[in-house]
Amino acid sequence: MFIENISPNEVVSLKEQISYEVGKVVHKTLVGRKEMTLTLFAFDEGTKIDTHSSNGDAMVVVLEGEVQLTVGGVAKKAKEGETLIMPANIPHAVEALTKYKMLLIVVKPLQ
Repeated sequence: MFIENISPNEVVSLKEQISYEVGKVVHKTLVGRKEMTLTLFAFDEGTKIDTHSSNGDAMVVVLEGEVQLTVGGVAKKAKEGETLIMPANIPHAVEALTKYKMLLIVVKPLQ
């Protein structure tokens, strides 16, 4: 199977597939390929991932809570049910304004 860590042929809630840990950012890889990754994240309130960049386009799907996403120096807030694309090679950062869960989809160029 290409998709891991989730039961096949079963209806699930993605936000229930990962749990919060106090003071931490937790992640669970669903797909880890060179050209694409799918990762669930759970951020405790106030936790963050500092500014960095990726060689792939990243799509953030907010599953729960509220987040501040800073892309190319511009901060935007997003909440449950909303999505933001962070383009490849543009510096970005993530900060949980509340407890926050997301699905991160990164699509990278074929090499």
